[in-house]
Order: sequence, then structure tokens, then C-alpha cells
Amino acid sequence: MNPILQVEELTKSFGSHLLFHRISFGLTEGQRVGLIAKNGTGKTTLLKILAGHEDYDEGQITFRRDTRVGYLKQVPVYPSELSVIEACFYHASPITQLIKEYECCIATPDNPKLEELLTRMDQENAWDYENKVKQILSQLKVCDFNQPIGELSGGQIKRVALANVLITQPDILFLDEPTNHLDLETIEWLEEYLRRSNITLLMVTHDRYFLDRVCSEIIEIDNQQTYVYRGNYSYYLEKRQERIETANAEITRATNLYRKELEWMRRQPQARGHKARYREEAFYELEKVAKHRIAEANVVLKTKASYIGSKIFEAENLCKKFGDRIILDNFSYTFSRYEKMGIVGENGTGKSTFIKLLMGLVAPDSGTLDIGETIRFGYYSQEGIRIGESEFTTDKKVIDVVRNIAEVIDLGDGNRLTASQMLQHFLFSPEKQYDYVEKLSGGERRRLYLCTVLMRNPNFLVLDEPTNDLDIITLQILEEYLRNFKGCVIVVSHDRYFMDKVVDHLLIFRGQGDIRDFPGNYSRYREWKEERKQQEHDVVHHKSQENPPVKQKVPPTERKRMTFKERREYEQLEQEIATLEAEKSVIEKALCSGTLSVEELTEKSKRLPLLTEELDQKTTRWFELGEIEG
Repeated sequence: MNPILQVEELTKSFGSHLLFHRISFGLTEGQRVGLIAKNGTGKTTLLKILAGHEDYDEGQITFRRDTRVGYLKQVPVYPSELSVIEACFYHASPITQLIKEYECCIATPDNPKLEELLTRMDQENAWDYENKVKQILSQLKVCDFNQPIGELSGGQIKRVALANVLITQPDILFLDEPTNHLDLETIEWLEEYLRRSNITLLMVTHDRYFLDRVCSEIIEIDNQQTYVYRGNYSYYLEKRQERIETANAEITRATNLYRKELEWMRRQPQARGHKARYREEAFYELEKVAKHRIAEANVVLKTKASYIGSKIFEAENLCKKFGDRIILDNFSYTFSRYEKMGIVGENGTGKSTFIKLLMGLVAPDSGTLDIGETIRFGYYSQEGIRIGESEFTTDKKVIDVVRNIAEVIDLGDGNRLTASQMLQHFLFSPEKQYDYVEKLSGGERRRLYLCTVLMRNPNFLVLDEPTNDLDIITLQILEEYLRNFKGCVIVVSHDRYFMDKVVDHLLIFRGQGDIRDFPGNYSRYREWKEERKQQEHDVVHHKSQENPPVKQKVPPTERKRMTFKERREYEQLEQEIATLEAEKSVIEKALCSGTLSVEELTEKSKRLPLLTEELDQKTTRWFELGEIEG
């Protein structure tokens, strides 16, 4: 194996807060590693250090010579006035720097070093860099290359940042929560892209399916030390539990021996001669082991849900649109008691707007929304804690945030917690409770925000992207809490594992007001989509042949008949679907060829989503007509 990165004896602290102490590990070429740790223990800081964006206290970091490094920040930031394509040239990389040198040379009289720059441009394949950027942006469904960054959503900015880092073709890639704000289809595209590439990868992610399918090794930071597990996430869970059980057994053994040695140490000094000094030194080492605590200090989510009546909410003929973009089109739905619904769909299809309509933050254009009198919403918004809001001003400490809501929290069954005790349930130590909110890590802020939502005892939880920035341990506890929650739940999330564990059924937002109800979790929905896609492909393929397969006969008494007009439509759709499939295939091959001009690439990138939508509509109608004949 060819080593590409070696980290030795690395230490980092912020004041008195030690993140990690003398940790060491290495990465070899093509290795894909996931980094796991609790919030606030230094995952993001470690990636920043490795990418050269943060200093460290002690240790040594060594890259293989001429290694190209790519780094995706957890929250990418670009000047709002830049266009999408300009943003891809904004951050310095060897190729963008080379292009700038070349452009500067051309603009300078006598073109100094032109021959050298021409040679380097050829060697780096820099001439078609812009075309490659546009190809990746198109694959990430960013088609308006001239749109200002200031007009993009968080998910779209994340896609631009992904394109920015992937186009440089780095040798080693550091990814900090790459799936945050991405829709499910883009996550699956990125998953497949990383699996097929030979990039060396170190990433932080809460998406356990993504972690399991992309990474072949896990590094865990725990108690300022690193532990390496040479397997995927499922293997890590198994071996981590074994490590904890072994460590706890060692602590138990040391504790028993410590009691005996403590009796000896408490005897009068004359009972211990100078020959036993080695035993005295061993005692202090034993004391360190005996007092160590490896047991998990998990988040404990305990709150009392308020009584909830039989009437939850009823939506009737709701309509909402922004310009030409339709969010809801005569949407009607009656929510049931104790229902747990998941909402999925591509970015921009209106998922968050639907939530805000339900919460009364956005008004519908028409239609009615009738909410039951007993409903007490707990709303966890996608934006999370925003410093400057009344609850989270910069001069407030963590304990103040909770005390402003309640000094004492009723857990039901006669159990009560003080504000400080409640925070300890959410892994805020007594010392941490007196930190200012602005000093918390992203994950710690999300955990505090979750605490403030749950402690109000809601009976209807509305969670918009709750998994972003939460560590995996907290997510596991949240999943268990929601499964046992005595109330209603709506979850908007791109975390497939989380959705599988929590929801009973899905609302699929397909765009332009097209919303479908699917009776199952995300994995079942994905399987159904793949089956349907294969069936559609097979049907179109068979229909194009001269001898299509014979359909199973249906008894005449059960058979329905198409009208003449429906049969004409059915036959016409067969021809149109075949034509559209052919056009789509041609466009996809052209986009991947790397031979298109900028104008052709832009034109085809705009045509492809329209073509896909039209093909989907016609195929759906073709199936509907086919079902009439059985």
C-alpha cells in the first residue's frame, strides 16, 4: 500500500479544553475512512487542521510529495455576488491558479513565460476546465451557471462546493458532512461517484447508509484518543461494543485490586519499607485505571407528551405557489392520531414550505387547514439556532437558555428535573452549561436546540432536517425516543437510515404540486422505484420488438375495455415514449463525452430535466391506460 498521509502525536486544545492528545494514524492511496466522534470532540477541527485551515499545538503531519488536497467545508461560503461558474474559480487550487497566471500573461505586453505556461496548461488539461466544471454541475443538477450565489439555497450552494472540490481531482479528499442539505438522489449519486473513484478519503458524516457503503475503515475519537476499526460502519458498531466491554472488564478488575492496595497504602508508614516503593508507584498507576470511566454518557431524551385528541389536522384543497413554481395544488389530507410521517423529495419541491404552512409561518393562497384544539407543536427548524434571536443572544449562557423556558421540567409519573439536570441528560456537563451559546460547536448548538424543543412537552413534533450536525450517538437515542413518542411526528430528512427507523409512511414531493403518499419507509420506497424503473424499461423494450410478450389472459367478466379514444392515446404514447427514451439516451451520452462546447453543454443540461419530467408523465399515463385492459 502506498502511504499518502501520516499524522503523528497530534495534539489540539482550545484554552483548557483538550480535543485530542497525541493521536496518530495514517492513510494509504485509495483508502476511504469515516471519522466518528461525539459533538464537540474535534471532528471538524481535525479536518481543518489536515486541510491547512487550522493550527495545532503539537505533532507532525506529513503528506506524500505533490499530493493534491481537496476540502469540503461543512458550511461552504462564497461572496453572494459571484455567479455559479465564478464560484468554481473562486477558491485557490493548482489549476485555477495556473489559469489565472495564463490570463495574466496574455494581458501583459510581450507575454512573459508564455511558452512555459502553455506547456503547463497542456500537462494539467486546463483548457477544458470550465467545460468539466459545467459537466459536474449538470450531474449535480445545477443548470443555471450564471445564477448569483446569493439566490441559491443551502443545498444548491453545497452542490456548487462539491463541484468545486471534485473538479480539481484531488489525491486526498476531506469531506465535512457532505450529505447535509443534499436531496436523496444527489446523495446516492455522490455515494456511487466516491465508490467508483480511487480518491483517498477521510470524511465526517452522520449518514450511516452513506458511511456504510462508501467507507471501508472507521477512525473513532474517544476520550482524546483514536481507535481504528478496519471495516465499514456495521463492523465498527460490533467491534466498538467489544472494546467497551473489554475496557469495562479491565476497570472492574483494577477496581477490585485497587481496594486491596488501598488498605495497604493506608497502613502506618513504618509498615511499608523502602523495598516496596515499586509497589507504591504501581498503586498510583492502578488508581488511574480504576477511576477511569468508559461507560457511555449518552443523551437521555425523557419528556412528557401532552394529551392529544382524536382530531389532529385536516387540509382541504390547499394551494400555494411562488411565481411559476407550484408547491401545493389542491392538496387534501387528514392526519391521524399517533401518525409518523416522513417527507422526501428533491430540493426546491416545497418540503420546508409545506412545514411552514402547517406551522402558520406561511399563508396558503387558497384552501383551508383545520388544526385540532389539543395540538401543541414542537417545531425543530432546518435553520436551527440562529445567534441573535431572543432565546440565543450572544450574551446568554447555555443554562440561561433553558431556565428562560422553565426552571423545572415535568417528565410525567411524578418525575421532575431542574434545568441543570435536563442539560446533563443532553450531555452538557455542569462546566459546559456556563459556556456562552456562541462558543458551542455546530452539533452542540443543535443538541441544545433539540433540548429546548422537547422540554416544552409537545404532542406533535415537526422536525425539519433534524439529523444535520448531530452526532451518530445522539441520532440513535433520538430514533428510539421518536419510536416511543406518544404523539404525532412529521420528519423532513435526507437521512435514509433515520427515516427507515422512525416513519410509518412517506409523502413524496415530486415538484410542481405533485405529491404522492407511499405506504412504507424509504428503503421500501427505493426498492419500489427500482422495480418500477426496471418494469418501465422492460415494457418499452418489449413494445419496440415485433413480437411483444403475450399478456396473461383475464376472464371476460373481469376485463375492462378501452374506449376508441383511449386506445389511440395508448398507441400514440408507446411511440412517444420510445422517441423520448432515445433522445434522453443521446443527451446523457453527449453530456458524459466531454466533447461538447459550452453552448451545447448548457442547452442539453437545460433540456435533460424537462425531458425526464415529460417522459415520467407519459409513462405514468401509459401504465394507467394499460391497467384498464388488465
